[in-house]
Amino acid sequence: MTTVAQLLKTKPNNTTVYTIGADDSVYEAIKLMAEKGIGALVVTHGDSIAGIVTERDYARKVVLMDRSSKATPVREIMSKAVRFVRPEQTTDDCMALMTERRMRHLPVIENDRLVGMVSIGDLVKNIIAEQQFTIQQLEFYIHGERP
Repeated sequence: MTTVAQLLKTKPNNTTVYTIGADDSVYEAIKLMAEKGIGALVVTHGDSIAGIVTERDYARKVVLMDRSSKATPVREIMSKAVRFVRPEQTTDDCMALMTERRMRHLPVIENDRLVGMVSIGDLVKNIIAEQQFTIQQLEFYIHGERP
């Protein structure tokens, strides 16, 4: 069973977690997401986590409400209740939480510190890798070969 810590080690830039200030504009948040090729940012207020903002928040709370992204602060559209996981939890824990809560991104917290972000894409990639490994092992077994 893969842990979140193991999953984070497989990600390129596994130590980089992008954040945005609660008072920054939604425009700045969307610009940063576009530049980094990501779909969510952890929102900070000082040294603490204030929320999370996603592309879905932008689409539903700015575009559909005909608001200005440059005039709207992130704090007005972010989700304040941040669900998170810890490094020792499993990828199955993440999948269950994401499915139950209909979320696509989970911050990873260790010792009250933000240490990573897991996306649904990360989990799918991990599942595919695990399945390919299982198939390879079964093929070796069937053919009497050793890996």
